Amino acid sequence: MELVFKKTEKLLSEKVRDIIVWGIAIFFVVTLLFPLISLSIKATEDNAGNFIGLQNFIQYLTSPGVVSSFFNTVKIATLTMVITLILGFGYSYGMARSNIKGKGILKFLILLPIFAPTMLHGISLVYLFGRMGVITTGFFGRFPNLATDINLYGSTGIVISEVIYTLPQAYLIISMALQNSDYRLYEAAKTLGTSKVKQFFTITLPSCKYAVFSTATVSFILAFTDFGAPKVVGGNYNVLATDIYKQVIGQQNLGRGAVVSILLLIPAVISFFFEKSLEKKQRDTFNAKSMNYRIENSTGRDIFFYSFCWFIGLGILGLFITAGVASFVKMWPYNFELTLNNYKFFDFNGGAFHFYKNSITIAMLSAIFGTIIAYLGAYICLKTESLTKLRNVIKFFAIVPLALPGMVLGLGYIFFFNMNYIRIPLIGWVNNPFNSLYGTLWILVLVNIVHFFSVAFMTASTSLKKLDKEFEIVSLSMGVPWYKTFFNVTLPLTKHTIGEIFIYYFVNCMTTVSAAVFLYTSKTTLASIAMVNLDEVGDQAKAAAMGILIVGTNLLVKTIYEIIKKRNFGRNK
Repeated sequence: MELVFKKTEKLLSEKVRDIIVWGIAIFFVVTLLFPLISLSIKATEDNAGNFIGLQNFIQYLTSPGVVSSFFNTVKIATLTMVITLILGFGYSYGMARSNIKGKGILKFLILLPIFAPTMLHGISLVYLFGRMGVITTGFFGRFPNLATDINLYGSTGIVISEVIYTLPQAYLIISMALQNSDYRLYEAAKTLGTSKVKQFFTITLPSCKYAVFSTATVSFILAFTDFGAPKVVGGNYNVLATDIYKQVIGQQNLGRGAVVSILLLIPAVISFFFEKSLEKKQRDTFNAKSMNYRIENSTGRDIFFYSFCWFIGLGILGLFITAGVASFVKMWPYNFELTLNNYKFFDFNGGAFHFYKNSITIAMLSAIFGTIIAYLGAYICLKTESLTKLRNVIKFFAIVPLALPGMVLGLGYIFFFNMNYIRIPLIGWVNNPFNSLYGTLWILVLVNIVHFFSVAFMTASTSLKKLDKEFEIVSLSMGVPWYKTFFNVTLPLTKHTIGEIFIYYFVNCMTTVSAAVFLYTSKTTLASIAMVNLDEVGDQAKAAAMGILIVGTNLLVKTIYEIIKKRNFGRNK
């Protein structure tokens, strides 16, 4: 009887596992494949839904300013990439290869922009370098000799804002590569009398080349597709991201919006596959026999990197302090009397608690369901052997969002989920069962899950790959169902990874604008979207206040997680 029960249990567990595989595959078909197909179809239709071929492409590409928008975007992305590489490498090198003081604080400062919408960086720059900015006016006329006008509005402001936005990613990627360098190579070079400069170019740079290429790709894609910074400090400087916004929101020309989305997608996809091709060539340079890098004493080096890192770190902190101060004064720069009026949003689109509650709700739901789907997807793809072809399809779908700009994904969601009918081959037109999601919180949850899925999936995959395959092999040989191994072994060993994925989702969902800017309604307005709307009506103080509220929330959630993590780690020691 017991044998029959075990066989039945094993059979049921395998069926459940296969259902999960099919469920995740169907999830991607609905939330990723169908929206992208709908976007492609819409690019060949007019607003009435009539097929017009390539007419939208021809009209857009021949309209005045289009070529300049494209090259402006490439220029911004390229400048951002170069500056981010230089500053990010220097900062990472100083943190990993010098004995500077305050590394904990410096790490916090360089990662601080992750917790804020990119619009907050732009707003802070306006308060500092705008027409009535602190620096532009020489500290409001008190120090006229220090007055400096950098012509913020346009390419200058966008590039500065994008560099601030991409620096944390550069630091995370490059610092990891520097930490995994084998010190034996440096010892050998020192024995041979190789100079420090030559060691840098023959050992350090080659060991970090893939991290540098990855940083270049990531910073280029992020700057190329970002909407927040150009919206705030772009002025009349057109880029593709703002072109999409104008076509869809301003002119209600959805076909043209789809065309711009496809143009925005092409360089991002090329950069993505370029980075992936380099990743395949990468080999591990750090193994069990490797030695951790030992930092030698050098006063001159430490003074240089101390100054370099603290200059950047305090510059970032200064931006956040500026936004914070501006949000607590009556009227910048005329009346610096302290007030909380800027945090009273009740006269704007439903009140503070309306869109702040929406943001918290959507971020929590996206983090919960996104973590579950990403982790389960990674586990199913790596730790099971059935439905191999379908699992490979899931792996492909899982990395596609990494190459998709948020605005492209959001526009695809409009075209698919807003359709009353969908056409199925061999069947014809049928009611769209997913149309009811349009205009609800759930469509924002879905777009967030998909938009940020790739990093979550890869994080889970990396963690699961470190687990010994013997766990599954022994369980299989003993007839233990996969779900028991999953809950009793795999989950406990990777719980910190699950927590990191949750925080990643939550923080990004609180700060995102691009994926949600086309999908919200008056009832589902988010705090980050409210910043866009407040900035549009000229109320930058309230926009800054909303940004500070988002940053504070993200830091609070991150702090709570770190406290729980440390306590849990202490109990396990």
